Amino acid sequence: MAETSYYVYALKDPRTSPAKPFYIGKGTGTRAHDHLLKPDGTAKGIRIRHILESGHQVLVSRLIEDLSEIQAIKLETELISANGTEATGGSLTNAVLPSGLVHKARRNVILPQGVQERAQLGLQLL
Repeated sequence: MAETSYYVYALKDPRTSPAKPFYIGKGTGTRAHDHLLKPDGTAKGIRIRHILESGHQVLVSRLIEDLSEIQAIKLETELISANGTEATGGSLTNAVLPSGLVHKARRNVILPQGVQERAQLGLQLL
């Protein structure tokens, strides 16, 4: 049985109303919050620094939990594709569209009951 400790999350900019996501990722444990500890030189890190320097806090939202790694990669990819990256005219600072396991496992992915509905709801809430 696959481990289901993964989740998909969004980093949101609270300076807009409603707060809009600027990064979508997958992770386990504290991964979603790790970006905030040491913002790097990427577009994501620069946005985090600008938010913090303006006196605000980045909003971290776990969109979907209890996923296997393959399920998390697939949903992360779909959410990034739906929102688009800044490089492709979209709103996300993600530098790379996830790949790898998704293409190899796509035919055999079994999603837990309700995940597709929660993903659609997550898209609407973004």
